[in-house]
Amino acid sequence: MFTITTHSAQETMRCGELFSKTLKNNDIVLFEGSLGGGKTTFIKGILKGFGYKKRVLSPTFTLAREYHIKKKAIYHLDLYRLTTSDIFGSMLEDYFYPREAITLIEWGDRAESIINKFIKVEFIFLSENKRKLIFSMCPSKTSGIVSLRKCLSRKL
Repeated sequence: MFTITTHSAQETMRCGELFSKTLKNNDIVLFEGSLGGGKTTFIKGILKGFGYKKRVLSPTFTLAREYHIKKKAIYHLDLYRLTTSDIFGSMLEDYFYPREAITLIEWGDRAESIINKFIKVEFIFLSENKRKLIFSMCPSKTSGIVSLRKCLSRKL
């Protein structure tokens, strides 16, 4: 586990852009934090890092959005309106085990007990523009955390 503090929305987005360089197919990233905590901003950075240039919206009401960028599929889910029990039967389970895609899940704590391998990014609101981001992996993989830390710390 390690933390990074960002001081603006632009810095949070840049952090997401750098984070995208560490992601590969089959990765699932769970995002946790309060409303307005920076989750969608970070995801915009991830998509930008993969070359996506269009507008990115949180799928709060649609539950899922799919992005296809340069032969890569990225699934963006928002579980804010669901409980863990709602997830079963919601037809979202297919996104939890992507074969050739990356899955990004806002309000991921609602799916944490269902998914057995993931990267977690927790957003702590410090002030209007300042956020603490806590990165962890489950099951814990020291090498993954080390490479992630190196990538984000040296360029931010």
